[in-house]
Amino acid sequence: MMKSSSPAKAGAGGKRAAEAKVLRGLVWFCAMLTLAVLVFLIGYILVNGVPNLRPSLFALKYTTENVSLFPALINTIIMTALSLLIAAPLGIFSAIYLVEYAKKGNKLVGIVRITAETLTGIPSIVYGIFGMLMFVTTLGWGYSMIAGACTLAIMILPVIMRTTEEALKSVPDSYREGSYGLGAGKLRTVFRVVLPSAAPGIFSGIVLGVGRIVGETAALIYTAGTVAQIPDNLLGSGRTLAIHMYALWTEGMNVESSYATAVVLLVIVVALNALSAAIARRITKNM
Repeated sequence: MMKSSSPAKAGAGGKRAAEAKVLRGLVWFCAMLTLAVLVFLIGYILVNGVPNLRPSLFALKYTTENVSLFPALINTIIMTALSLLIAAPLGIFSAIYLVEYAKKGNKLVGIVRITAETLTGIPSIVYGIFGMLMFVTTLGWGYSMIAGACTLAIMILPVIMRTTEEALKSVPDSYREGSYGLGAGKLRTVFRVVLPSAAPGIFSGIVLGVGRIVGETAALIYTAGTVAQIPDNLLGSGRTLAIHMYALWTEGMNVESSYATAVVLLVIVVALNALSAAIARRITKNM
């Protein structure tokens, strides 16, 4: 009996080994393909954009001659800061409630999660139309930075909330139990133990939100406008780098400058990713 079954076992083992090799090969192929696409995109932007970088692109004021991206750069920083100032606290504290305070089986938790998932899949143009109807028209803010920031805050709120929720869930329960055992209360445990442990995941969600803010055009065209100057206040209109690049490309007369703007945009995104990773490592190291 044992002799007759050994060839069958050997055959099954060989089949599993072959399947494992095929799956491993597919994983490597997908990884290399993703890396190749990333390298191609970055290389294409750098090759076409770096030669077109010139000092006039960083002039303080935009004119049709210099097509300066500096006002759009400042507007991008302002828009990012405002959007995160609104969305980050709401998203993080909402996730803390859902994970740490809400009772299991709470219907409100289920509704919030379904709503967040639904909002994540809504196209940005729909957010732009909503922002125009709500903030620009109904509230009377006009095409302004604050209208654009509020629209983007609603757009990135589900991303920050869901990533923070998953980061909090990944913290082992033994951390919480150990903190309770030492006499710490619920609030102290959340802010001194759970949040620092979940910091890398939280910052990943914030970086995803920043990436969406920096690269957004449709929602901002309908809310923040396309004025190529730094506004005097938050109720003034201004374009971000993504809108600036889109405008230069569609005009057809400054395509080279749009490539240069893409390089600056790429550098900003990479710098933000590096900064968030460094902050997360520092927080984890100091725990």
